[in-house]
Amino acid sequence: MSPGWTLGWTWGKKEIIWAMMGAQATEQGDCAKFKLKIPHSCKRSPQVVDLLPGASFNMQYTNCCKGGVLTSWGQDPSGAIAAFQMGVGLSGRTNKTVKLPQDFKLLGPGAGYSCGPAKRVPSTVILTDDRRRKAQALSMHSNSLC
Repeated sequence: MSPGWTLGWTWGKKEIIWAMMGAQATEQGDCAKFKLKIPHSCKRSPQVVDLLPGASFNMQYTNCCKGGVLTSWGQDPSGAIAAFQMGVGLSGRTNKTVKLPQDFKLLGPGAGYSCGPAKRVPSTVILTDDRRRKAQALSMHSNSLC
């Protein structure tokens, strides 16, 4: 296994990944039913890896692009975090129709890690550069700790 983390999960329904920043799915899967815009991944159980250092600026996200190599929290707390952003499609239109992903798996060098179930967390609110407007990133976020 190459160095670095791989994060996998199983979608709650038939979701797809339209786009990603800070990471990439290892396989696109069968996206044949999409004709105009092709999703980043159509896998029912995608696996995602961190981008390599030097990734193009428009693909970077906060705490990404370390090739999946993380330090321990005790050594360097800022180096122990990885993050990415993705746009999900075919997920439902309300918090009642969106199903959380399940069966999270964090793979890495060594014995592996266990992950807790996804939990609903408050949406991220982003201030614009001029700090005069707030935008809500998504109507629902999920979070899983490994």
